[in-house]
Amino acid sequence: MRNIKLTIEYDGTNYHGWQIQDNAITVQQVIQEAVSKLTGEKCELIGSSRTDVGVHALGMAANFKTCSTIPGDRFSFALNNLLPNDIVIKKSEEVSPDFHARFSCTGKKYRYLIYNSPTPSALLRNRAFYVPKALCVEDMRKAAEYFLGEHDFSAFAAAGGSTKTFVRKISSVSLDKRDDCIQFEITGNGFLYNMVRIIAGTLVDVGMGKISPDAIPKIIESGNRKMAGRTAPAHGLYLVEVYY
Repeated sequence: MRNIKLTIEYDGTNYHGWQIQDNAITVQQVIQEAVSKLTGEKCELIGSSRTDVGVHALGMAANFKTCSTIPGDRFSFALNNLLPNDIVIKKSEEVSPDFHARFSCTGKKYRYLIYNSPTPSALLRNRAFYVPKALCVEDMRKAAEYFLGEHDFSAFAAAGGSTKTFVRKISSVSLDKRDDCIQFEITGNGFLYNMVRIIAGTLVDVGMGKISPDAIPKIIESGNRKMAGRTAPAHGLYLVEVYY
């Protein structure tokens, strides 16, 4: 059996997240069905992450096993002819038999996009969190820096996760504004359920003056979800890259 890795870009607007479900169309299901149709085999597609409803991806990783003789780098071309135009295989390659999209992962980068303007954007309505009130980017940037390093992120995790530990290490953060768009990026060795969205929502509350930038260390230390800010909407979140 050969092991094929896919790098996937998708607009999550029309899907019920990544993970296959009984009564809803998901990204994983659509790609898995396309692989099965292409290879003539029953396929199990393994994803690196379980993105929620409305979340987008620029670099989701997945893998599947196959007996097909199609060259590894040609699966992307063949699958793109079978997939809807809101899902694109950016790259395909043959990898070692022991590669696993989820368990071989060493880190991920996420991006959160905020549209900060008195009037909304028709083009970004499903791709950025619209905030009409002017935000203080400098305060948001200062607050973001406090997330660097290894911490217990219990205060930034939603209920419902199955993790055994809430400790994660954040290796880089950045927050920049261009025109009316504020772009927050965060890289770490792993993320808790809704962690990036809660961090993004907390940064928005900092930008509004509801939370002081210097309060972030105390919020982290508290482990209390109620002390952190809102959970930002899913449609502003992008999985940018998965590291191996």
